[in-house]
Order: sequence, then structure tokens, then C-alpha cells
Amino acid sequence: EWQVRSFTFDELKAGSDRLAGALAAMGVERGDRVAVLLPQRFETAVAHLATFKLGAIGVPLSSLFRAQALEHRLSVSGSKVLVTDPDGWRHVAPLRGSLPDLRAVLCCDSAPAGTHDLKSTIARARPIDALADTSAEDPAMLVFTSGTMGLPRGALHAHRFVPGRLGSFEL
Repeated sequence: EWQVRSFTFDELKAGSDRLAGALAAMGVERGDRVAVLLPQRFETAVAHLATFKLGAIGVPLSSLFRAQALEHRLSVSGSKVLVTDPDGWRHVAPLRGSLPDLRAVLCCDSAPAGTHDLKSTIARARPIDALADTSAEDPAMLVFTSGTMGLPRGALHAHRFVPGRLGSFEL
């Protein structure tokens, strides 16, 4: 059953400002990678917007990926933070030891052992003070190839790429 939730641009702004503040407090800086392993939902948009606000690089991951695909992409990307849900965490948790760059996992809906609750993290966080000064050519998103012809490779896309990618998100 589909659950429909309405939200406002103010809610997106407030949530992404606070999450950007939380990510900054966790040490995420300009150019760092933040992986997002979520189905299409409000928190997915908030996580990507927060990442862009810091000048960090979003790494969108499919909830259809399993252990080997996730390990490769998280390892190659050097993601410092992962935003996911309990289903995503179930696939990533056994890999934690092989992902030395992954500092923190923020989890929607509940916080299994080894993760932080995304909702309470956002609620406690101080909103970001200022947006990163980025240009259209600065890196924004690291998208991986399918891997049908060998291991998936990361394709780094600039901010100018993001508006064209928005059609792949249902908000």
C-alpha cells in the first residue's frame, strides 16, 4: 500500500538545513561523499539537499542493490556518511568492517545498533549557517554505472547536472 505524505518547501528547507548542520558536526566537508540508500521518500530529498548545501557530493544508491554492489560503491566512493533505512542497513551492517571511510550511518524509521536515528538527529541539530559557495561546474553527485561490462565505475557530475536528474525523483 502506498503512503502519500504532503510536505512544503519550508519543510524541505528546514529539514535539509538541520541535516546539513548535523552532517557538518559529524565532520562532513566540501567534497566529502554522503551516500543515500533510500527509496523515494521525503528523507531522500532532504539528504540530497543537505549534501549539496555543504558542497559535499551525493552518492545515490538503489535499494535494489545487495551486499556486493553496495560494498563496491561505498568503498570506491569513500562515503563518510550513509543515510538509509532498516532494510538498507540490514545489507550494509555486515560490510561495516570493510568500509573504513564510513564514519556514521543515519537511519530512518528506527535506529538499529550501529546507527543514529535520522529524525532525532535532525531535530537536535543546529541549522547550517551558510550554504557552500558552489558553481555549476563543482561536483555534486557521484553516480555509478550499471557494471554490466565489469565493475561499476563512478561518474562524477557537476551541479549543472542536478536539475536534469530531478525527474528521477518523485517528490
